[in-house]
Amino acid sequence: MNRIRDILNTMDYGPAPEDDKDVRAWLARHEKGFGHFIGGSFTKVTGETFAVTNPASGEALATVTIAGESDVDNAVAAAGKALKKWQALTGNQRARHLYALARHVQKHARFLAVLETLDNGKTIRETRDIDVPLVARHFYHHAGWAELRDTSFPGYEPVGVCGQIIPWNFPLLMLAWKVAPALAAGCTVVLKSAEHTPLTAIAFAGICAEAGLPAGVFNLVNGAGETGALLAGHEGLAKLAFTGSTAVGRLLRRQTAGSGKKLSLELGGKSPFIVFDNADLDAAVEGVVDAIWFNQGEVCCAGSRAIVQEGIAERFHDKLRARMEKLRIGNPLDKSMDMGAVVAPVQIEQITAKVKAGVDEGAEMWQPSWAHTIVNSDGCFFPPTLFTHVAPSSPLAQEEIFGPVLASMTFRTPAEAIQLANNSRYGLAASVWSQNIDEAFDAARSLKSGIVWINSTNLFDASAGFGGYRESGFGREGGREGMLEYLVPAFEAKAKKLDESAPLPAPTPVPGGEGAGLDRTVKMYIGGKQARPDSGYSYPVSGKGGKHLAEVGLGNRKDIRNAVEAAHKASGWSAMTGHARAQVLYFLAENLELRASEFAARLADAGASTSAAKREVEASVARIMHYAAWADKYDGAVRAPDKRMLTLALNEPWDVMGISCPDEAPLLGFVSLVMPAIAMGNRVVVTPSPTQPLAACDFYQVLDTSDVPGGVVNIVTGDRDTLADTMARHDDIAALWYFGSASGTELVERESAGNLKAVWANNGKARNWFDPVQGQGEDFLFHAVRIKTVWTPFGV
Repeated sequence: MNRIRDILNTMDYGPAPEDDKDVRAWLARHEKGFGHFIGGSFTKVTGETFAVTNPASGEALATVTIAGESDVDNAVAAAGKALKKWQALTGNQRARHLYALARHVQKHARFLAVLETLDNGKTIRETRDIDVPLVARHFYHHAGWAELRDTSFPGYEPVGVCGQIIPWNFPLLMLAWKVAPALAAGCTVVLKSAEHTPLTAIAFAGICAEAGLPAGVFNLVNGAGETGALLAGHEGLAKLAFTGSTAVGRLLRRQTAGSGKKLSLELGGKSPFIVFDNADLDAAVEGVVDAIWFNQGEVCCAGSRAIVQEGIAERFHDKLRARMEKLRIGNPLDKSMDMGAVVAPVQIEQITAKVKAGVDEGAEMWQPSWAHTIVNSDGCFFPPTLFTHVAPSSPLAQEEIFGPVLASMTFRTPAEAIQLANNSRYGLAASVWSQNIDEAFDAARSLKSGIVWINSTNLFDASAGFGGYRESGFGREGGREGMLEYLVPAFEAKAKKLDESAPLPAPTPVPGGEGAGLDRTVKMYIGGKQARPDSGYSYPVSGKGGKHLAEVGLGNRKDIRNAVEAAHKASGWSAMTGHARAQVLYFLAENLELRASEFAARLADAGASTSAAKREVEASVARIMHYAAWADKYDGAVRAPDKRMLTLALNEPWDVMGISCPDEAPLLGFVSLVMPAIAMGNRVVVTPSPTQPLAACDFYQVLDTSDVPGGVVNIVTGDRDTLADTMARHDDIAALWYFGSASGTELVERESAGNLKAVWANNGKARNWFDPVQGQGEDFLFHAVRIKTVWTPFGV
C-alpha cells in the first residue's frame, strides 16, 4: 500500500523551467547593443562598450555602451531642461505619471522578472514574487506622495536634478527605490545602472517612453566606476543617492564635499541574526534561509552573523545543517530552485578567498554533501556555507562577504547578545528571534541598526524607511522619511552667501585693560564643570568699538576628546522620557528669562543695540520653549504593510553629536541648534560663535541651575573650523551640524568620511535665526534623530 509520506520522502523535483523566449527575442532585436536613454530616447551604440553575461551559464546576453563625459553632460543637461516643466505640473499630474509607470511595470512583470534573472543570476521565484511586485508597489506608493507633497511637506520644494547610482544585486528594485521618490518630489533623474546588470534599467527606460513620461525626466547612463565618478562629480546635480560598498561611499563623501549636493548613502552591512533559547527553532532556521541564502547572500542587509544562545546552539546548528542539505541550487530560471548564481566570476573569487581565510584561521566550515557538484560547473555557483566557532573579532564576523556564507557564534545572556551584535562598524539591519515579546523588543531597542526584524527577516515595503547607522550609511529610502531626502526648505534658494570666517586674534597680550579690576578668563564647560583649555592658551574677545571684553579658552583636539567622553557618560539623558526632558527644558527657559537683562547686556557689549539684544534673549527663551514642547511629541509612526505585520518608525537620538554654531545671533544661534538636539535625547559637543562666544559661555551657568545633567551639553571655545575638523574626524561622534563658511562645510564633509557620520551643514549660506521657518521647525528635529524601522508580527 502506498503511503503519501513515503512518496514525499522519495519524490524528486522535476524540471520547472520558466519560458524566456520573449526576453530572448527582445535581446535579439538589440543584437547591435544598447545605448543610453537621454532626453526621452535611446542613443546610438558608439564608442567603448562592455559585454553583459548570464552568470548562470557564462553566455553573452548583450553589448552596452559605456558613458563618457559627454554622455553624462548630455544626460544632466536633459534632466535640467526637463526640471522646470516637471516641477510646474500639479501633484495630481505627477501622480498620474507615477501611476502609469506602476501599471506598465505590472503589465511587463513576467518579462522583467525573466530579464532580471538572466542578467543577475537570482532565481525566478525571487524576481517574480519579490522584486518586481515591490517595484510596482514603490511607484504606486509614491504616486500618492506626489499627490500629497504640498500638503504633507509645506515649506519644502524639490531639491532639483538628482544623480542616482545603483548596485547589481537588486538592479530593478534599487532603481524603483530611488527613482520613485525623486519623481514624486518633483525632481528629475540621471541614473547610472550597475555595470554587471544594466538590462532591466534599460528595459525600464523603454517603459518610461511607453508610459509617456516627459522627455528628460528620467535619464539613464551605463558604465562602471568611471562613469559613476563622472556623474557624482557633476556640477549640474543637486542631489546624489548611492547604494553600494562602504569604500565607494567614502570616496563619494569626499568627492561631493563642499559641492552643495545633498547626499544619501546606503552601504554595506554585517547584520546579526540573534536566536534566543525560547525561539521557535524551526521558524528561525527558515529565517536563516531567507536571511543569508536569499539572493545568494548578495544582500547588503543579509543576516550573515548568527548569534545563538549557548543552550540551544547545537540543536539549532543540527537543524540548520539538515535544512542546508535540502537546498537546491542551479538554473535560476527553474522555478523549483532555492538559490541561483552569484553575479560574476570576480565575486566568486572574492567569496572563495574569504572562505579560505576563515578556514585557515581555525573556524569550522560546513557545506552540504552535494556542494562539490556545483563548484566546478559552468555558472557562477557557490554552495550555502556555515561557519561555527567563529571568534567575534574574526574577519568572518566583521567583514562583509556578500555571498551565501553564515558565520555563527554563541552567547549566554541577552546583554552579551547585544554586545556581540553591536560589535561591528556597520549598522544596517538585524533580526531577533524570541517567543518572549519583552525580550524581543528590548533587543530591538538596544541594537545599533537602522532596521530590526522581529521573528522575521528581509521584509521590505515602500511605506517603511530603509537605511543604516554608522558605516552602513545615512539617509532613508521609503516612507515619509525617504521623501524628505529629495526635498529642501524653500527659503534656501534665496539664502545669502556668508563671508569666509576671519582668523581669530592671536593668543597674545592685548593692551587697553581696565587697571586693577579682577581679570575674567572664560573657561570651557565639559562634563558639567568649568574646564581650562588643554593648550593653556586663551584668545581675546572684543566688543563694541573694539573694546576688550574677556579672554576665552583656545580649545584643541584634547578638549574635544574630553568633551566627547563626558557626553558618552551622560547616556542617562537619552534614556529619559520625552516628558522628563521637556520639563528640564521648560526649567531652562524659565531660568534664562530670570536672567534676561544680564544676557541682553552681554549681547549689547558684543555690539548689538539695546533693542536687538533684548529681542535676541526673548527669542532664545521662546526657542527653548518651542523644543520643550516638541520633546515628547516628535514621535515616529506605526505603519501596516501587511495585515499581520506592523512597522514601527522610531525616532532615536544619534547619542553624541557635534555642533558648530554660527557667528550671527550668537545666543539665539547657539540655542536654536543645541535645543532640538538635546530635546531629542542627544548629548552634544558644541562650539559657540568664535568671535562672540561670551553669551553661550554664560549659558552654562543657566545649565547648572536647570537640572541639565553634566555631560549633556559640553561647550568648547576656539576656532570654529579647527574644532569642527576634529569633530568631523572623531569616530565617537555620530552626527555633526556645521553652520559657518563654505570652506568649512567642505572641510567637515570631507573629513567626516572616516566613520561616515551624518553631516548637516549650511553650505556657507546665512539663516535668519529669528525667523520661525528658518530658525526652528521640523528640519531641525528631522536632522536630530536617526530613524529605526522595527518590523514585528501582529496577531496570529
